This record gives sequence, C-alpha cells and structure tokens, in this order.
Amino acid sequence: MSVSVIIPTLNEESCLERTLDRLREQRPHEVIVADGGSTDGTLRLAAEADRVIASPAGRAGQMNEGAAAATGDVLLFLHADCRLESGALEEAERCLEARGVVAGCFQMTVDGPGLLYRMIGVSATLRVRLAGLPYGDQGLFLRRDLFEELGGFPAVRLMEDLLFSRRLRRLGRIVVASQRIFVSPRRWRSAGILRQTLRNWTLTALAAGGIHPDKLASYYPAVR
Repeated sequence: MSVSVIIPTLNEESCLERTLDRLREQRPHEVIVADGGSTDGTLRLAAEADRVIASPAGRAGQMNEGAAAATGDVLLFLHADCRLESGALEEAERCLEARGVVAGCFQMTVDGPGLLYRMIGVSATLRVRLAGLPYGDQGLFLRRDLFEELGGFPAVRLMEDLLFSRRLRRLGRIVVASQRIFVSPRRWRSAGILRQTLRNWTLTALAAGGIHPDKLASYYPAVR
C-alpha cells in the first residue's frame, strides 16, 4: 500500500519544517499540505511538500481538499505540530492489513517532560482502545476508498475528528499502532495542563450531549 500524508496548515511556520523533515525520512508516497490562508512563512516551508493546496480556512475542509487530491491507497492526516516516530508509515500499512481493522492512529506522546504529559498520552491511547475515538493529533489513518465512501470529514469548525471517528467505529476496529506520534505541548503550555485537559473533556462531553461543535469552537482558540 502507498501512504498519502495530508497536513492542514494555518500559520504554522514555527513547526512545519521539522514535521516535513521527519516525514521525508520515511519516504511516503506523497505529502500534501492543505493551507487555509497562512500569512506567515508557512507557504515557503510547504514548498518542500509534493503538493500545496489552497483552501478556505477550516481544518475539516482543508483535510477534505487534501484527500481529494491524494493518490495513495492510505490517507494519513497529520497535524502540522506533530512528528511521527521512525517506522510509523510502515506500521500504519500493517495495521490496515489486519482483518476487521478500518482505521488506526499512533500512541500519543506529548513532547514535553513531566508525569502529567505522560498521563495525557496514556489516556488518549485508552480512549481509542476502549471507545474507538481517536482525535486528530493522534494521526488518524485509513484507506482512501473508505474515506471517500464516508464522504470525508463533516463540515464543522471543531471536533471533525470526533464526529468522523464515531462513524468509523461502527464499521470495524480502530487500532493504536505501536509507533508513537510526538505532539507539541504548546496548547497545554499556553492554557496550563490541567485547565486545557479539563477544557478538552468538557467540550467533548458537551458535543456528545448534542451541542453542535460550531457553537463550541469559540471556546477552543487557535494556539500558534
């Protein structure tokens, strides 16, 4: 199988170069950057990708645009501030070859010291294994034909990953690959670890309770 990596961006010059460099080491089929109108140096750095697509701002729409341009058998959606451990792409292919597996993600490791960060990563892995709900910063991957069959990510401003995962888990197993994905701690550092974690849990609970994600988006400001 061939893996197309799709990275949505909006003013990500602080982290995109490192993410692309680490990806190149794993020789993906292609890397597609779907940019939502960056005004910093993101587009200059994105020139190292195989393809750069301009899209209206909004992560769900950007990822859908990137997926529409992809030619690989597998789509891997990667946030610009996340890095994959060596061997991650090969492991994603192996996971999808297993019977009954429809999608997967990686073991999340927040790229910072401290027990609280380790606990965040462990809880994210448990969420996927127990509830089948990977989030975008865990590096969601699945077959391209299945993504197209499901119609892509829903057109919402927030939690497109949660809503899409809920649809996926009805079709089969969502697994956690053995390789890690290293996630920037910038959001937790900006808001505080406990405050940001409680915010994440609260917004997820409200969405699960029926509140439309667009109404919750203002409570989850962008951090660059």
